[in-house]
Amino acid sequence: MQLDKIDLNLLRYLDSLLREQNVTHAANQLGITQPAMSNGLRRLRDLFHDPLLVRTSDGMMPTALAIQLQPRVQSILQSVDEVLHLGQSFEAESSSRVFRIMASDYAEATLIPPLMKKLQEEAPNVILDVMNPSDVSFHDVEKGKVDLVINRFDTLPQSFHQKSVWVDHFSCLVPANSEIAKNFSLDTYLQSRHVWVSKTGFGVGVGIQPEEVQKLGWVDGSLADLGFKRNIRLFTRNYNVAMRATEQLGLIATLPSLATRLMKDNDKVVVLPPPFEIPPVELKMLWSPLLQHDPGHIWIRSSIAGCAKTIAENNNL
Repeated sequence: MQLDKIDLNLLRYLDSLLREQNVTHAANQLGITQPAMSNGLRRLRDLFHDPLLVRTSDGMMPTALAIQLQPRVQSILQSVDEVLHLGQSFEAESSSRVFRIMASDYAEATLIPPLMKKLQEEAPNVILDVMNPSDVSFHDVEKGKVDLVINRFDTLPQSFHQKSVWVDHFSCLVPANSEIAKNFSLDTYLQSRHVWVSKTGFGVGVGIQPEEVQKLGWVDGSLADLGFKRNIRLFTRNYNVAMRATEQLGLIATLPSLATRLMKDNDKVVVLPPPFEIPPVELKMLWSPLLQHDPGHIWIRSSIAGCAKTIAENNNL
């Protein structure tokens, strides 16, 4: 195989084809026509003397050679991208770039407002498009269609880059002037009614099975380790709903402490430490390797990290 006969675009085609495992979807991703992608696949098959993708009852599937090629092709393209970005810079003051960030409403409520204030001063024309976890799929992030995902994660894809945003502890939001607020203990906690809230990772969620307490997260897992289970009356994926459930319905909400501090001026609720040990929760940001060396992406990551550091220091995290 002679290097001077290889079209670099074919590697881009191959990368997209192996990601999508669909000729039409791969063509759409690269902004070319389906016939052009089909022609590219034909040339790739001639080049490697292998079908690369084979049609099955489950759709197009990669051959053994294609599976071996995929990480190497991705590495080559990332190296090329890094070379092309050498010497480039991002002019934040004049940029009007749109950064798409997936964030849980916990991250959105605690991080995005101070971040936006910082950006208004340093990059007044930059736009943030904040998306819900259910708006985003693994493939959206992998392809770089979404710049960053900021959330708590039960598991992390090994192919993504990641950085810790902060580590937060849990607090309990309790109705003010209630009996439990006056005598807050593990016994009164267990006797009370609760609202459950969580949204980890990204993608479309599934319904809750209340009896599977070990799958309900840090709070219920910690209680289960002690042999206890709380009386959950409301399940939600929205932290604001959970906090309003304490204010309006008298339900106890056990939340990351930064979220409870959003209610510090509300005299209908009080914030108390949990009456049992709960492991701290780590907020992380993830991004695609495709964006690792992009100057603008490096800048927004740095801006988020700096903003998060200030928030953590101001709140003794």
